[in-house]
Amino acid sequence: MIKGAIFDIDGTLLDSMPVWDEAGERYLKSIGLAAEYGLGGKMFSMTMEEGARYLKEAYRIPDSTAGIVDGINRQIEEFYLYEAELKTGAEEYLNRLEEKSVRLTAATSSDRYLVEAAFVRLGIDRCFDGIFTCSEAGAGKDEPRIYLEAASCMGTKPEETLVFEDALHAIETSAASGFITVGVYDSSSEGQQEEICRKAQMYLKAFRDFDTFWESATTC
Repeated sequence: MIKGAIFDIDGTLLDSMPVWDEAGERYLKSIGLAAEYGLGGKMFSMTMEEGARYLKEAYRIPDSTAGIVDGINRQIEEFYLYEAELKTGAEEYLNRLEEKSVRLTAATSSDRYLVEAAFVRLGIDRCFDGIFTCSEAGAGKDEPRIYLEAASCMGTKPEETLVFEDALHAIETSAASGFITVGVYDSSSEGQQEEICRKAQMYLKAFRDFDTFWESATTC
């Protein structure tokens, strides 16, 4: 019997992954500079500090590296505060799960205040018993701690708890701990979709046809 569900945020509930690719471009635009073509791809493998150093040198920005990091973070913050939207159909899934008396929590690598602000603006904060962050848990999603803490909050066992994730490593981690995994498509992990389909117990190309999903979930 399904008693709980844990939702990842970025790329699963929220259509927010593009902002991480666009953060450098958004920052440059905010200070009146045009970004080069492909900047997001170039910065993708860099840490925030490395990306800031690159921008400082490539665009001759007089601000310090730390100041540029702050500027990039402000762009990300503004996105969550004012722009981030739910994926199509996600709110219906939340509402239908609530109707089934399934308790809900969120597990995210993002900062709590960003997620809380987006949830309040979107009107879905009421749906969740709690929000759990990797920084507060003290471990990333390559360890099961965040999922176990979320399940403990709901009073559910892994085998009666759904985990909705768009990232392969997170699906692998939660599956290894006995959770029922639901892979959710996001274009940011396009190259991993075949593996996600293979390793997740269920797979959603989009949040639609809840009744069919629920029938599958309750027979896992």
